[in-house]
Amino acid sequence: MMTYILNIETATKNCSVALAKDGEVLFCEEIAEEGYSHAEKLHVFIETVLKKANLTFNELSAVAVSQGPGSYTGLRIGVSAAKGLCLALSIPLIAVDTLQVLASQLKVNAGLIVPLIDARRMEVYTAVFTAQWQKISETKPEILTENSFQELQETVYFIGDCNEKAKTVLNKENFVFIEKAIYPSARQMALLSFKLFQQNKIVDVAYFEPFYLKEFRFAK
Repeated sequence: MMTYILNIETATKNCSVALAKDGEVLFCEEIAEEGYSHAEKLHVFIETVLKKANLTFNELSAVAVSQGPGSYTGLRIGVSAAKGLCLALSIPLIAVDTLQVLASQLKVNAGLIVPLIDARRMEVYTAVFTAQWQKISETKPEILTENSFQELQETVYFIGDCNEKAKTVLNKENFVFIEKAIYPSARQMALLSFKLFQQNKIVDVAYFEPFYLKEFRFAK
């Protein structure tokens, strides 16, 4: 039996939806805009990928959502949509680590991958992953200084939307900045969510909350 999973990624400026069959992306719709157009675009993208695949909502096996860390508003929009679909269709909800989604855009044979998601000013959300995308440090907010990641002796590949500000303080010879991938994408969620589905690693739709990492503060 084929497994169709709808993957939703809204943790950053990228509003991204991918429909996957057995872990392989069939169709993906995404757009990264400064104005955070997630509320207007998300449901349009969901309907578009299903229409392109000639599938109905009832044929979905599960919905996967990027759980954070990331934008408070973006995460709320994505998780609310995912939970609504799961409740209406009585299908499982899968939560995927946003930093792992970002890290898995990069394919390297060795070294470490450090995704960086902007948390304003010199702060980022980050964790350390192996070249096989296995997390080996806890997810945390990090204020970037010249001492950040100094303990990492292997080649370190930084990926994300913070490279420009990171370059101003991170200058060790083993630090490499990847320019091609800036935001996490639902494309990279497909294989991750399929593996979680196979392992029956689902979350409780009623009680699941995004992983904000920090308390939301309204701008003054």
